[in-house]
Amino acid sequence: MRRLPIALPFLLLLAACGGDEAPQAPPPPEVGVIEATSADMPLTMDVGGRLGAFRSADVRARVPGVLQERVYTEGSDVREGEVLFLIDPAPLQAALGTAQASLAQAQANHANARANAERARRLAPQNYVSAADLDNALAAERSAAAAVQAGRAAVDSARINLGYATVRAPISGRAGRQRVTEGALVGQGEATLLTTVDQIDPLYANFSLGVGELQRIREAQAVDGAQSSVEVVLPDGSVYDHAGTLDFSGDIVDPATGAISMRARIPNPDGRLLPGTYVSLRAQLGELQDVFAIPQAAVQRDAASAYVMVVGDDGQVARRDVTLERAEGGRWIVSAGLQGGEQVIVSGVQKVKADAPAKAVPWTPAVAPANGQAPAQAPASGGQAPAPAADGAAPDAAPPADGEAAADPASEG
Repeated sequence: MRRLPIALPFLLLLAACGGDEAPQAPPPPEVGVIEATSADMPLTMDVGGRLGAFRSADVRARVPGVLQERVYTEGSDVREGEVLFLIDPAPLQAALGTAQASLAQAQANHANARANAERARRLAPQNYVSAADLDNALAAERSAAAAVQAGRAAVDSARINLGYATVRAPISGRAGRQRVTEGALVGQGEATLLTTVDQIDPLYANFSLGVGELQRIREAQAVDGAQSSVEVVLPDGSVYDHAGTLDFSGDIVDPATGAISMRARIPNPDGRLLPGTYVSLRAQLGELQDVFAIPQAAVQRDAASAYVMVVGDDGQVARRDVTLERAEGGRWIVSAGLQGGEQVIVSGVQKVKADAPAKAVPWTPAVAPANGQAPAQAPASGGQAPAPAADGAAPDAAPPADGEAAADPASEG
């Protein structure tokens, strides 16, 4: 018991010496990075559009009459010149007969007038007919010839009207439903609409783009070798087999919407697409030069803009405000704000801040999940992940961090 006062000063001295040591700074956080590499990529936009027929023709009754028969099948494909309807031709045939009779009478009158004119021409030099009689004979001949021409025109018109009694398809395409039933009087005072024929191969895809995107599209199309194409995305997410081409680009801005009308021509050989359908379009409108494709997880947003964090050569973290073009396959296409060779942070972004150090290691994408389990992130540092214990047992405890002492099981309790 007498040794305790002697040892106490030494213990106090050791405690005072240990308190003078400064705490160690934590190591910089480890982050997964990729190297920003520029490339040329197509300028692609996802827009909504509406399909329209390549040609659409209204089939109308061009002569008055009673509709006798519908020859075609509603909703079927018809050829140009194919018979669609029949109108009662009897009144038109009678009109043609009347015109032909008038023509025959005019031809007879013309023959008589021509004979009189020839006689007057022969007798006029001998003064057997007066000059007035000669003039009258020649005038009668000319009037009779004009009457013949009018009669021929009337016959042609009557024959054309008779041909209109057989209503034919003006174009090849798909014929719509019948608008007027048999027995109805059509073409009386107006050209009655009978049906519509739409050409659906190819189809037009009409869409619009904002005026702010026009300059960017022109720059992308000015690149040598730039191509334009338009694909139709079906409701199930698949892409239609036949890609179209840009057919029309308007230069007038719609004052109501501030957009520019554009149109593409889409092949439709199997008739799978129908006019009037609202579809999603993926339009390639040129080529972007020197852009970057980075994972979406690397991009952050705030009130100012979209940005990424990069690790410099000195190991310090810096912010880069970027301009995003579009999302594609889990990546953002960046057109401005990055430079080639910069180390962009993909994983561990939440651990860093600007002007602070960070340890950069190559980033590895997530491993595909098996049997519906959550995806496992491959280790960024290249180390192996701990294997699960057999028989469902919990894995071994992680080793203690630097500077920490492992718990002694014997000291517990």
